[in-house]
Amino acid sequence: MRRPLVAPSILSADFANLGQAVDDIAASGADWIHVDVMDGNFVPPITFGAKMVEDLRGRAALPFDVHLMTRAPENLVPAFAAAGADYITFHLEAAVHAHRVLQNIRGLGKKAGVSIVPSTPAGALSCLLPFVDLVLVMTVNPGYGGQTCITECFSKIEYLARLRTEQKLDFLLSVDGGINESTARGAAAAGADVLVTGSAFFGAADRAAFVERLRG
Repeated sequence: MRRPLVAPSILSADFANLGQAVDDIAASGADWIHVDVMDGNFVPPITFGAKMVEDLRGRAALPFDVHLMTRAPENLVPAFAAAGADYITFHLEAAVHAHRVLQNIRGLGKKAGVSIVPSTPAGALSCLLPFVDLVLVMTVNPGYGGQTCITECFSKIEYLARLRTEQKLDFLLSVDGGINESTARGAAAAGADVLVTGSAFFGAADRAAFVERLRG
């Protein structure tokens, strides 16, 4: 089993010090910076816009992993691509023409991702897998940090990892929601390549040591 990438989410950072949060992620040895974009519609809270990504982009060379928890994600893709996102992930539940959104993201030179909430079966993604660079499996209902991981969702990761092998595809499998030292091993064993962690990372006394422990 290869060591997973660790992607701390700035959703759990102090919003008054987001630049420092990005610096801290880079200093910890983590692999990606995860940015949860919420619109107050698809999920209740409102978080960040493209300008914030643009302003933070120069603080770290790490890939910016932008997760659009928004309605009509196709309307936001160009702005976040221009702002410097490396990966742009949208929700299957929020897009009528998901294949077109994936094409648009790749057409802008970015890595295209699609995500599903806990109530959506992994099989709903089967027709899209040849066109994605990343699949994000939510293990909490999106919108708020600090929730408890729904470990039953790990079976979706196993299913998608099996399809990836059978179809000889090369997308990454990411998991987001309640990922900490207790849940990371199960997620990685199920086949997750990327571990998104929020409150557990920012609450760690030694963040570099936490990242190493999460990798296993």
